[in-house]
Amino acid sequence: MGRLTTSHIIETVVWGLIVIIFFGFSFEFDREIEIYKFGATGWPRTILILLALVTLGNLFHLYRNGSIGEAGRVGQSEPDDEMTYNSLRDYSKLLAILIGPLIYAILLKPVGFYFLTPFFISYIIVIFGERSLKFILGVTLLLYLILLLLFMVVLNAPLPQGNMSPFYDYSAFLLKLNTQLKQLSIW
Repeated sequence: MGRLTTSHIIETVVWGLIVIIFFGFSFEFDREIEIYKFGATGWPRTILILLALVTLGNLFHLYRNGSIGEAGRVGQSEPDDEMTYNSLRDYSKLLAILIGPLIYAILLKPVGFYFLTPFFISYIIVIFGERSLKFILGVTLLLYLILLLLFMVVLNAPLPQGNMSPFYDYSAFLLKLNTQLKQLSIW
């Protein structure tokens, strides 16, 4: 059986069972949606099929190569760094990493996804140590555009718009722009 071990087979079986069980549960909410031709189960089933393909690809890779790390691969030969908290700065950074997503989640309803997300992306980049303004703005803009394209164009998923005046107006502007672009058949 190549370089497969029992743990490889168990891992594959567990992931396979997860896919099968969730695919079975998807029939419980299989309804047509007026604005989406694939119905309520279109994206969940697509993700499950992708997960099954990744599981099979991992099994094939393990069959050919086993679990041995590749020489020259990033992180394979380096020991894990031990986390030490010796100063107040270390604790404050940990607190900022843990509290940031919580604050983002709390502000999501009043401020909205469309306005708050670029600030959250920038916040995370700065917390993890980046100081170059060009890099922060470039990565933030790129990730924000990818998220907008994914949720507004590909998934056509409703996101929190916010319910406070300037934030709601920004969200409404983006949604109106998206609708106008779709009517022009650009998307």
